Amino acid sequence: MATQAERIGILETKVDDLREDVKELHDCLDKTRDTLTEKLDEMYAASCSQHAALAKELGDIKKFKDKWTYIGFGALAVAGWVSGHLDLLSKILN
Repeated sequence: MATQAERIGILETKVDDLREDVKELHDCLDKTRDTLTEKLDEMYAASCSQHAALAKELGDIKKFKDKWTYIGFGALAVAGWVSGHLDLLSKILN
């Protein structure tokens, strides 16, 4: 049977090995965290630029739609006025 000093020596070696493993694991977690943070920052920047581009595109589409809506309603109003005043217009033109 091993003496108490031998057993303590073996345990100290195991504890040192565990400390090294924990240190390596901690370093690995730090690297993973840093890598994930960089990737998330890249994704956030890409998302912001995409949202800005989409907002500009939607604004352009809304302006285009509003323009043609007002033109269409204006044309309908003119057509309604003309159809309501055909007798007056025929008197003026004849």
